[in-house]
Amino acid sequence: MTRTINSVVMNDKGNMPSINEGNTVKEVRLHRKRMLVAAFRLFGKFGFDEGLAGHITVRDPEQLDHFWVNPMGVSFKQIKISQLLLVNHQGEVVQGEGLLNGAAFAIHSQIHSAHPEVNAAAHAHSLYGKTWSTLGKTLDPITQDACAFYQDHVLFDDFTGVVLDTSEGKRIAESLGNNKAAILQNHGLLTVAKTVEAAAWWFITMERSCQTQLLAQSAGSPKLISPAAAQSAHDILGSEFAGYFSFQPLLNVISAEQPEMFE
Repeated sequence: MTRTINSVVMNDKGNMPSINEGNTVKEVRLHRKRMLVAAFRLFGKFGFDEGLAGHITVRDPEQLDHFWVNPMGVSFKQIKISQLLLVNHQGEVVQGEGLLNGAAFAIHSQIHSAHPEVNAAAHAHSLYGKTWSTLGKTLDPITQDACAFYQDHVLFDDFTGVVLDTSEGKRIAESLGNNKAAILQNHGLLTVAKTVEAAAWWFITMERSCQTQLLAQSAGSPKLISPAAAQSAHDILGSEFAGYFSFQPLLNVISAEQPEMFE
């Protein structure tokens, strides 16, 4: 026999997937680095790369004021686990070789500092996300998938140029509040979570939600989901577990296709 709870099918023993990064610091660190590289490869596969732009970070499980990040100038499509940089909140590369993206440090150091519950953050100049960001508005609840962000994302409308100063990163972190995502006006999307898996999935599905609303608006006037129904959908689709679990099929595919990324 099976039964369904919050759209996850359970067997008669009540077993269901759970978030597990490992049992030791070493295991958790390796898991987070593996998920970080997998997320980059998926971003590359989906075309989210744009020259030198874009970065995903994850907090180190032992040194909490340090995070792992991609080196600038290495393609999302080719990055390997051995190329990741460990950076502290002073902007020093303490492990790894390569260039640190100034915008990555300016934004992510402030997010990790201001939000201890956030372990991972993702930002890229994806086509539909940056296109939607020019409109200066948040996403509407016009699809079930978009409801994952219902009352759970903000608009940061204070674009002052390329983010290279931690003061702007601080304003972004403050604007984010307790939400899972921000639309950086005239810039792109930013998503955060407790896990790399959830942060990456939020970015992927938010990009698709931007694409959907742009297409819908070009065809007519989209009908909004009611606040009650949107909130109900959010409660199911917008949880940390939902983000983590939704990433798993993509992880399985990219791991099988590109196993060399874990070298």
